[in-house]
Amino acid sequence: MSNVLVLVDHSAGKVRKTTAELLTIARRLGEPVAVFIGGNDGGSVSDALPALGQYGATKVIALSSPELSQFLVAPKAEALQQVAAKVEPSAILISSNAEGKEIAARLAVKLESGLITDAVDVQEGPVTTQSVFAGNYTVKSKVTHGTPIITVKPNAATPEAAETSPEVEEFEVSISDTAKTARITESKPREATGRPELTEAAIIVSGGRGTGGDFGPVEAFADSLGAAVGASRAAVDSGWYPHAYQVGQTGKTVSPQLYVAAGISGAIQHRAGMQTSKTIVAVNKDPEAPIFELVDFGVVGDLHKVLPTATEEVTKRKA
Repeated sequence: MSNVLVLVDHSAGKVRKTTAELLTIARRLGEPVAVFIGGNDGGSVSDALPALGQYGATKVIALSSPELSQFLVAPKAEALQQVAAKVEPSAILISSNAEGKEIAARLAVKLESGLITDAVDVQEGPVTTQSVFAGNYTVKSKVTHGTPIITVKPNAATPEAAETSPEVEEFEVSISDTAKTARITESKPREATGRPELTEAAIIVSGGRGTGGDFGPVEAFADSLGAAVGASRAAVDSGWYPHAYQVGQTGKTVSPQLYVAAGISGAIQHRAGMQTSKTIVAVNKDPEAPIFELVDFGVVGDLHKVLPTATEEVTKRKA
């Protein structure tokens, strides 16, 4: 079978769920080969190896070069280019986050290959499914030139275990001076909230203008479900919630299994960021709110009454 490169998305060597999803998808296309790039956070390939083996990586290529963690994405694109030249993969899969999409774009130029971003499904071929034009159309696409480079949205696949014992190959890369023009001078981890990362969460509860600035019921309901918290642009612009949690065209694009929109009207700006969610639930006092055109389930009511009742019921059933 042909090799499929998967760029490992990790934090301090802890493999993120998105990588498990990519490895699951890679097994549909061929033999998954994981590419591990170390960082300033002290994570090593030995930390990631158990998880990579759990989800079917047949081999792990560990890239070694201090420039990979000292500079922004250009060196990583060069490193992947060198790995691709050696492995000659049938496809390259990368997580569809801000860094991943920039790496993929630079890599596509270097390999003179076609690029597909924000895929919500990848099947044999590889043939991808994308949601485009603010989620109004679903299209199937296929790269017709070079090595297919595909960035895949979080939650595009359910991770499926397939135990392997991957060998680790140390791979030394050389980075050009051209790629070393943007150095990282400082980095700080974001303060932990105890909730899942917004773009990776399987469940998201978002609040909008209807919260009136009180996100307490939204956060309490999210915590009862083990969910991430999001916000609409109206809530963020009003200073009610940090911009880092904005979902929408000018915020984060998410695709969870369950998305709960509380007090959000459903303007196209917001819909563009969450319309590919598998199941959508809305709570809104206005029965004519545009969000109800999109949802699987809708509740017409005051979120300050509906969410606490739902939180109580969820907590009771969990107990």
